[in-house]
Amino acid sequence: MQHSTFLFRLLPLLLVLTSACKKPLEATNVKPVETIVFGSCNRQDLPQVIWPAVNQNNPDVWVWLGDNIYGDSENMDVLKQKYDMVLQEPGYKQLQANANIVGTWDDHDYGLNDGGKEFKMREQSQQLFWDFIGEPANSPRRKQQGVYSSHTYGPEGKQVKVILLDSRYNRDSLARINKVYQTNYTGDMLGEEQWKWLENELRNSKAQINLIGNGIQVLPEEQVFEKWANFPASRKRLLDMIAATNAPGVILLSGDRHIAEISKTELPGMSYPLYEVTSSGMTHVYSGGNVEPNKYRVGDLVNKLNFGVLQFNWADNVQVEMLIKGKDNETYVHEKAVY
Repeated sequence: MQHSTFLFRLLPLLLVLTSACKKPLEATNVKPVETIVFGSCNRQDLPQVIWPAVNQNNPDVWVWLGDNIYGDSENMDVLKQKYDMVLQEPGYKQLQANANIVGTWDDHDYGLNDGGKEFKMREQSQQLFWDFIGEPANSPRRKQQGVYSSHTYGPEGKQVKVILLDSRYNRDSLARINKVYQTNYTGDMLGEEQWKWLENELRNSKAQINLIGNGIQVLPEEQVFEKWANFPASRKRLLDMIAATNAPGVILLSGDRHIAEISKTELPGMSYPLYEVTSSGMTHVYSGGNVEPNKYRVGDLVNKLNFGVLQFNWADNVQVEMLIKGKDNETYVHEKAVY
């Protein structure tokens, strides 16, 4: 009897604690996702001024899009020390307490600037990345070649799937001549195992929105920095796969560039336009002019500290608002699409 009374008195406290925990676990899928926030290029030794604005958006999910630290080392102790600096940041701790954290990497957190499969410490670096993200020690992802993953949020009929690619671990070489990246016409970005996995994720997706994130830009072709267009066979394969699988509501996410922009194109066989939201520069941005050709760009190019936001309005169709925001939570670019 005393045990029953104790449990009865404890129940209201448990309910309060449960309701206070906002984090929507993937396994439960109890409510639709309202806000997904993302960013890249976070140098751990620069002021971390973006986190208050990120937290102000009350995200359900935060997506790292690469260069989450600037490691650039074959020494895993160095990489771990830099990851720990981010993990100890109060603003990031607040985000961790309230949102699901997922992500992928790019070259600087991979460990080798502009690197691909030639990086000899990639296996060890992969484990540090999973530690940083919070991947369980017994997760099958820790045994695969690369940090690709997928995550589905929300109840049936109102789901968002976040598909994150690894465009480093199995990427073929990319030469530079006089600081200009050369085109590798037959080179591969992902490796066959990851290509097969991606096709399966798209073909079998039951989500209404399918986000595909990776470290570098997919659509832009004219900029002279790293991009999928340096590997035209892989870029075509990716875009053809998106169209052929008929996955609904595909939106691309990318980082790397120290600028932000939204790109848009029409693909043969797709019933809706394909958008790419690039958000890059959480701690530092390109200091030159904000003039750069991109025939796919909609809205402005942003060279101020920024992060990306996707807001979902669930009705008969889902409306997605794509935003680039700044350190004071001001909006720089805003696009809407209905799927």
